[in-house]
Amino acid sequence: MKSLFSEDSLTRIYNSGVIAVLVIERVDDAVPLAKALLDGGVDIMELTLRTPVALECLSRIRKHIPEMLAGVGTILRPDQVSQALEAGAAFGVAPGTNPAVIRQAIQSGLPFAPGVMTPTDIEIALSEGCREMKFFPAELTGGQKMLASLRAPFAHLGVQFIPLGGITTDNLESWLTTPGILAAGGSWLAPQAAVQSGNWTAIQQEAAKARAIISRVRLSARS
Repeated sequence: MKSLFSEDSLTRIYNSGVIAVLVIERVDDAVPLAKALLDGGVDIMELTLRTPVALECLSRIRKHIPEMLAGVGTILRPDQVSQALEAGAAFGVAPGTNPAVIRQAIQSGLPFAPGVMTPTDIEIALSEGCREMKFFPAELTGGQKMLASLRAPFAHLGVQFIPLGGITTDNLESWLTTPGILAAGGSWLAPQAAVQSGNWTAIQQEAAKARAIISRVRLSARS
């Protein structure tokens, strides 16, 4: 089954190992936050459409931090696909599986990963043409054992997952060594308290911790 993502994008996401998932309240925080993550070794982010400034933040990051592969999350409506593309999104993500949103993403050429939690969600996503999916919320719905059971009937189709929810530096390694994982979603990388106080050093250090774990895991997988 063909992916909605290019091979180059899939390789970059796999090598990155983590996608920083961000909620940004102030436009002026966007660029320093992206720079802190990049300096720590995290070069892929998902800006969630949970605040009115999210798309403006994306535009600024695309302009000032072009090395960052930036996408949009929490896409709930078809019209948000066009908005994300206009702001320069490299990909889109949703918390659930909405066929109308998936179809709009495919029609618009936006690489897209819907959120799944059940076999039915996966079947719908597959039937709409998606091979990469977000497993959400990952820890609360049974963690790695749950995902292994969900993946089993679909593994031969090349389905890959991005787990999000409850993942931290403490369990990142075990998630990355779980079969079928493309990368982990990292909402813990930029805590709201650190963003609101402008503690970019703390965010850079958290990103660096994640990068060290990912580098070790991916190196081990290649050896």
